[in-house]
Amino acid sequence: DDVIAMIEEATEVRKEARKHDFYPDPVSALGCEPSVFMAQYPQLYHGHAKNGCPVFISKPGVLNVDGMECITTLDGILKFHWHVMMHDYKTRLLKHKEANPNFNRFECVVVIDLDHLSSSQLSSRALSIVKTQTAIDSVCFPETMNRTLVINAPRFFSLTWNVIKGWIDPRTAGKIELISSRKSWEARLRELVDVDQLPSDYGGKAIPTTETLRKEAPDGVMQQHHELIHVRSSGHTVVDIPAVGAMEVKVFTRSFTEVTITIVDENDKSKVYAPAVSVQHTGGKDENDPPTSVLITKTRITGPVKAKIKIDSKGGRFSAAGNFMVACNIHKL
Repeated sequence: DDVIAMIEEATEVRKEARKHDFYPDPVSALGCEPSVFMAQYPQLYHGHAKNGCPVFISKPGVLNVDGMECITTLDGILKFHWHVMMHDYKTRLLKHKEANPNFNRFECVVVIDLDHLSSSQLSSRALSIVKTQTAIDSVCFPETMNRTLVINAPRFFSLTWNVIKGWIDPRTAGKIELISSRKSWEARLRELVDVDQLPSDYGGKAIPTTETLRKEAPDGVMQQHHELIHVRSSGHTVVDIPAVGAMEVKVFTRSFTEVTITIVDENDKSKVYAPAVSVQHTGGKDENDPPTSVLITKTRITGPVKAKIKIDSKGGRFSAAGNFMVACNIHKL
């Protein structure tokens, strides 16, 4: 009866996503490039465990909730989660199976790194994301977790963990280990994963996770710059474009206050690359109404140059314009 009930529940949960083939296009699912999303919430696959399972590392400790709200919606995040599980994860497993015909462990070893986590990050919005993703995984993908290590957990997290455990199937919860001491979790990781498969920032000898994430950039993009700018009356950021690069700039926001965005040469303000582009959120206020995104550069800005991206509010002197996510892609010439 329990099995039948789980199948019926999984069928219902999958129904809407299945209509859309589980969102094969990640950009359409999120409303932005996955690399912009990953800059706010780093998540990556990195090597394989000793038992052949892919190793997945998630870093909610550095989750930028304000940045996430600027670029996507809760609905977009969940659509992307369906994409990851039904398309990306599936493709990785099949490729590993092709290279290793004896591989039959269609599971994943997960590392959840809570380093830098603050209580302010555990907002109702952040927890709603975790709760909904957990519900999908528990019902639709109950056997995809081989082992999960939650590392660098701060003391206050124990209360939150008690809440999250209530959302997880008991059998799944039994596969989760909480380890706060770096010495202890590095030793445990090395029991599960060979050092040549572990990233150097997690006690191994492979490339660091920052470098792996950089490889997730769109084709042809050699460098990216993502920065959330909170604007009262004005704000800016400077991006160094190398001689072999050409930059395009897109801005995301939910601010109803109009701003103008100008790009100039940091060292020669008379050189203007984008003259006063107007940006203002034109959508709704609901959390599932998509944010507004505007391409600032009509043509790419070629290096070498230090490009200053200026944001000037057209609102009142005593009110803040809000948050603006500046996303820069530097393409190789």
